[in-house]
Amino acid sequence: MILSVASVKFKVNIVFSAEEDLFEIYQYVFFNDSEEKAEKLYSKLYEKCLSLQDYPNRGHVPPELSLLGMDDFLELSYKPYRIIYQIIEKVVFIHCVLDGRRDMQKLLQERLMRE
Repeated sequence: MILSVASVKFKVNIVFSAEEDLFEIYQYVFFNDSEEKAEKLYSKLYEKCLSLQDYPNRGHVPPELSLLGMDDFLELSYKPYRIIYQIIEKVVFIHCVLDGRRDMQKLLQERLMRE
């Protein structure tokens, strides 16, 4: 007897602040490098976000948030960018897409404590 397991997809919701992050990253690369590289990076980051439909639990708790006792957020990396998200039932909420070379402790505290 063969059992088939249906793939249960999660809904991915990119919140407004994360959409702004993606746009800012696009703009930065566009003005400091090229339109082609900006579009390619934007597409890759967006695809990475959407990939959370399948296996969203593959991320890990960001160490900066773990120190604050906030373990309900996970992160996925697309070096050097970090995608910070939260799973609520069958929905993945992407809260921010940040450049990991910045002061992440400060950025995450400011961002996630106000949402």
